[in-house]
Amino acid sequence: MRREITGWYSERLFQHMPLVAYGHYGPPVLMLPTAAADFLEYERFQLVDSVRWFLDQGKVKLYSVDSVNKLALLNDHASPQEKISWLRRYDGYLTEEVLPLIRADCGGGDVKPMIMGISLGASLAANTFFKHPDLFSGAMLISGSYDLRNYFNGYYNQDVYFNNPVDFVGGMYEGYHLDVLRHHGKRIMIFTGQGNYEAPGRARQLSGILSSKGIPNQLDVWGHDVTHDWPWWRKILPEYFGRLFS
Repeated sequence: MRREITGWYSERLFQHMPLVAYGHYGPPVLMLPTAAADFLEYERFQLVDSVRWFLDQGKVKLYSVDSVNKLALLNDHASPQEKISWLRRYDGYLTEEVLPLIRADCGGGDVKPMIMGISLGASLAANTFFKHPDLFSGAMLISGSYDLRNYFNGYYNQDVYFNNPVDFVGGMYEGYHLDVLRHHGKRIMIFTGQGNYEAPGRARQLSGILSSKGIPNQLDVWGHDVTHDWPWWRKILPEYFGRLFS
């Protein structure tokens, strides 16, 4: 299995941003790490190994990037405006820096990767996907929260609205974005458990908003023994890859 680390200095994020690619062939998946973790987190916790068969068979390629959450949502010293600024810059990094690399690595053309994340990574994956549904083939959102207002300590304005998925998706008017999400074959997978530290209401809320807008989505609510932890994530990811890439 190919494993290749690259990186560059991002002028948007004022730092070197590494990236690791796995696999030689297949449709691409862009992976955003949990919380304030780094680009190798999914490898360390054997998530990559859990889908190794798909990589070895040339059915999928993975691209895992760093998080900036320690400077953004998880930074208690940052003002709400600074946190929003970091979210915007990170969104630009993904769409204007990472996506061109993925397209070039996949042979050029209008390649549209899936985007996925776990926990806070799922929150940011949703934020990016629903802003730019024309750039991605779908989203795998695992154990996330899609209402980010708690990170802003009561501060709320238009900038928070447009970086809070349940708000701006719920408020979408008829037009281009809704048309893309409804009619262009996007695959939206939403997973939650019901055990310790999971919050199934958050997944149901997002799924309900999407369904109310006529946006197809698949909601998986697993049992009360399913906790917010890696053993379960190593089970759901191969399940999703089996649905998408077999």
